[in-house]
Amino acid sequence: MLNVLIVDDALVIRKNLTKFFNNLGHKVLSEAKNGAEAVVLCKTINEKIDLITMDITMPEMDGIEATKLIKEILPDVNIIMITSHGQEELVSESLKVGAKNFVLKPITEEKLEHVIGTLYKEYAKEEDEELIDEA
Repeated sequence: MLNVLIVDDALVIRKNLTKFFNNLGHKVLSEAKNGAEAVVLCKTINEKIDLITMDITMPEMDGIEATKLIKEILPDVNIIMITSHGQEELVSESLKVGAKNFVLKPITEEKLEHVIGTLYKEYAKEEDEELIDEA
């Protein structure tokens, strides 16, 4: 079971991600509506955070800046960027500052499960394991 922090300014996305993570057997520790909130949560949550889903475009502090700051606080945390089509340059920038992967909107439980499987072999389905082995 992964301990997860969800960061997105859209309430509907946060709720959908929470449902997906719960269905996949993971625990959502908290949610943040912008990068600034996420940074504070990373400093204050007492449980180990394994995985963060991070929207790129948010008010107050975007996902790229938040990823930079969070990686200083929690260098081992895995961050998955949530992105829309047309944000390839921003995805590239977020990977440079420490994000491990990304998921394109619209997010589905299957897409989320696949990207988790690429980061955590124990959660990979058979077809995902083949992709990991080839990497």
